Amino acid sequence: MRVPVALLWLLAAPVALAQTPSAEDPAMAACLPGLVARAREQGVTPALAEAQLSGLAADPDVLAATRKQAEFEKPVWAYLDAAVSEEAVTDGRAKLVSEASLPAIEAAYGVDRHVLVAIWGIESGYGSVLDDPRKVRPVLRSLATLACAGDKRAATWTEELVAALRILDLGRTTPERLTGSWAGAMGHTQFMPTTYLRHALDFDGDGRADIWTSAPDALASTAQYLRTLGWRPGEGWGGEVVLPAGFDYRLADETTSRTLAEWRALGLRPAGREIGIDTDTARLVLPAGARGPAFLLRPNFGALLGYNTAFSYALAVAHLSDRLRGEPGFVQAWPRGDRPLSNDERREIQTVLEAKGHPVGGVDGRIGPRSRAAIRAWQAAEGLVPDGYADSTLLDRLRAGN
Repeated sequence: MRVPVALLWLLAAPVALAQTPSAEDPAMAACLPGLVARAREQGVTPALAEAQLSGLAADPDVLAATRKQAEFEKPVWAYLDAAVSEEAVTDGRAKLVSEASLPAIEAAYGVDRHVLVAIWGIESGYGSVLDDPRKVRPVLRSLATLACAGDKRAATWTEELVAALRILDLGRTTPERLTGSWAGAMGHTQFMPTTYLRHALDFDGDGRADIWTSAPDALASTAQYLRTLGWRPGEGWGGEVVLPAGFDYRLADETTSRTLAEWRALGLRPAGREIGIDTDTARLVLPAGARGPAFLLRPNFGALLGYNTAFSYALAVAHLSDRLRGEPGFVQAWPRGDRPLSNDERREIQTVLEAKGHPVGGVDGRIGPRSRAAIRAWQAAEGLVPDGYADSTLLDRLRAGN
């Protein structure tokens, strides 16, 4: 599991690593023995689990951060503005020159160095946040807080907590260095503990997979992980396209793959560089509907979504990698004048669509592929442009139809 982390360092309140937990935390105190027992069942040394978890208090800033995930809350253009800033581009180009391990990592794993540096930049500001005590926090406390919160993901957080304890038990790092985001993601490229145990590599040859202080280890681990997620060497992620007048927006269903030759026959043209050869396949996505940019996405974009399931995140990595390569910004403007919908408003859209017989895959306030498919179906039935875009105009129309 990868929990979205990019830019969320900024949402967590400053915390000192030497912060002493409060002794008065009854709910946490009642939960911790079960976590210790679970760690013991999974083979963690009992004394280590007891020593590391005893006396921990819940971190209220961690619980607050779960409700402020930028990848899902911000409009895609606002997320991109923050993630693909001119500073990020300038700093990333400098890292492409200064990080000597990149050519060898690219050769060994077949993952484009520009993509690796883009992930590095978005996840940790090229490592700049990792030693900032105002932004990092103890991983064990964060994960214990989440595991004891009583939500539906408690089992997942418990698994990550046990994995973090195993990292200590294996001697891969120290308790002081076991720091990360509010969600427990660690190191230069923000691996969750379970991902670390499965994919972390010792690329610099010092005998330890150190994603906290060794950029080569972190970048090589990321490259190897992307390969397991389906990254195809020598292929790009896709690119922006220009749609013809009168285009049938029902074709932008996010799931149907066609060859680039077939898309070209439908009138699509690359907005910039070529996306591939005629026989390559891609799917069409319009993240901001008919008034925003359109993208043909190749299979490598799916690997980026495997790293982080938020579309905004994957597009930010893809776009930053292009900018690092010297390519320009998007051709089509975003509908920046649109009012962002609140979580309650997005949930209302999903609720109304469900009531009208258009399943959205769960009312959670996140407009994902199934919600957009439901929007397209309703729009088509109403004689509207079926672009699947959730905005205030759509909400008003749904309300008026109730």
